[in-house]
Amino acid sequence: MIVDIHTHTFPERIAAAALRKMQGQCHTALFTGATEPELTASMRRAGIDRSVILPVSTNPQHVVKVNDASLRINECTEETGLISFGCMHPDYDDVDGELGRIAKAGIRGIKLHPVYQRCDIDDPRSLRILRAAADHGLSVIIHAGYDVGYPGETQALPEKIARALEAVGPVRMILAHMGGWRCWEEAARLLGGSGVYIDTAFSLGPMHPIGDGFYNTPESLARMDAEAFTRQVRAFGADHVLFGTDSPWEDQVTEVQAIRALPLTGTEQDAILGGNACRLLGL
Repeated sequence: MIVDIHTHTFPERIAAAALRKMQGQCHTALFTGATEPELTASMRRAGIDRSVILPVSTNPQHVVKVNDASLRINECTEETGLISFGCMHPDYDDVDGELGRIAKAGIRGIKLHPVYQRCDIDDPRSLRILRAAADHGLSVIIHAGYDVGYPGETQALPEKIARALEAVGPVRMILAHMGGWRCWEEAARLLGGSGVYIDTAFSLGPMHPIGDGFYNTPESLARMDAEAFTRQVRAFGADHVLFGTDSPWEDQVTEVQAIRALPLTGTEQDAILGGNACRLLGL
């Protein structure tokens, strides 16, 4: 089974407008229209069995509504192949109650985006989410490192993630973007071997810039080549690496092929492409 742990969709009525706004911020190409039917079609082309949708709440008032939408997506998993995580916002009042509700309903994890939510991952508001998620057996996938659309923002740097881990103790944590986007060496040094998982999303090979945005310089577009990517796998352990594409920002077909082309054993490739996620999520 191949599992994409890191994808995004939007309701069809708002998908086009939402993507225009994000693309204007990020200046990178899109590979689908980020609707559920388009993601399912992309999965079929790529031979992907399950894709995990990661909603982000940028407003505490939207948390319940977003989580209810995630529950509806999960009712159709066998038909669509889509699994949705839930969300939480640092300023939501009843964190424990809401995470308990969605865990009881079968949601397997939540997504936090410290940059979008303007809250450091080691802030007490974030720490209470991590503690509650651990109490309810939820995985927490965190945007880690810098963000292409918000240069210079530091809410999710590896040193802050390390402090958060020290503060909260055991929590099933997945660090997106190979542990810390564009601060990979620091992530390996501070977090490698800590037991956290990392995902491969938006980290391997060149980016796909569009327009004349101010990110479009050789330095700002640099991601890991195969050699650096493989070193990062070794730093965290192939059994703690999860395949993710960040669809619609990357093409699922190409990303599966890129993992298969890495200088890893077939067993390691299979674990990254799905075995680890199946074990982690109980698929």
